[in-house]
Amino acid sequence: MPVNQATATWKGDLMHGSGHIVGKTGAIDVTFSLKSRSENTSNTNPEELIGAAHSGCYSMMLSALLTKAGKPPEEINTVAKVTQDVVNGEFLITKIELSTKAKVPGLSKDEFADFAENAKKNCPVSRALTGTNITLEAELL
Repeated sequence: MPVNQATATWKGDLMHGSGHIVGKTGAIDVTFSLKSRSENTSNTNPEELIGAAHSGCYSMMLSALLTKAGKPPEEINTVAKVTQDVVNGEFLITKIELSTKAKVPGLSKDEFADFAENAKKNCPVSRALTGTNITLEAELL
């Protein structure tokens, strides 16, 4: 498997500085700042990037599990809401709320719930974030 990477460059102090993140492939080329973590700006932030990675990884894992079982999905749409809080004076990512909706012909709601939970437990990004409370709401369309 290839080693993936991204590079972040930060310029200036925390309050007024800004950063730039570039992925190895060039698909990610974005600016970020402290302001983008606490306000709605056009810049991204680390938590949004974690949400993007988690929602993508989860959707792929769910698709893989369903396909392996002979029930390939027509569509999977996953949202990952990443919450950062201050706990005992430290900034921590405390919760990620996954919400997925999928069209899977020939699958019952109970079967889907089992696949959805399995994907949450086994997606590589979920595993990397084991210190974070990850919840799941799954809906079969």
